[in-house]
Amino acid sequence: MPRNKFQRMIFALITVVITVHAYVFYSLYVVNGSVLMEASGESGVIAAINAMGGVYMCGANVPIWAVVLVEFVFAYLLENIMGSPFSFKLACKVFNPRETHPVIFESAIICATVGLMCPAMSFIAAFLYYPYYAGFNFITLLANWLKLVCFNFPFAFFTQLFFIQPLVRTIFKLLFRKDIEARESVNV
Repeated sequence: MPRNKFQRMIFALITVVITVHAYVFYSLYVVNGSVLMEASGESGVIAAINAMGGVYMCGANVPIWAVVLVEFVFAYLLENIMGSPFSFKLACKVFNPRETHPVIFESAIICATVGLMCPAMSFIAAFLYYPYYAGFNFITLLANWLKLVCFNFPFAFFTQLFFIQPLVRTIFKLLFRKDIEARESVNV
């Protein structure tokens, strides 16, 4: 869909804005919600986070907006440096983009992106959310990374393939409607 560097950066921006919010919600509510509520004695996740003084990150409790901002910066950089370029190359190794139906090729790109981004972002998250109060241990870091990949990969795969990327593509088509129409009129 994106045809130049500017469009690729906008596409990545839309993707990351939606994805980071989805993953923060997933991580706080689905994966850690009951633990947070049990540790604080609160009956809701937001109340538990507020009672604890924020979300534990890098050895300190920080507000949720800071968590979203930090994860956004890492995800956006990683998506532009690694995710987009390498996922396209991986999809091209399996499918010829000129001979493959666009839906199949786009699905291959999405799958490749999840396969690259999920372990990478989970590794970053393993560092960010490591229990530094207990001292640092490399084996614990690797175990936390593997745990995060196991939690995040199914969520990443299904949300990206069936919800996030279709939504991102719809938004992208609305934003670049004139460019897409001009490109299609030349191809006719």
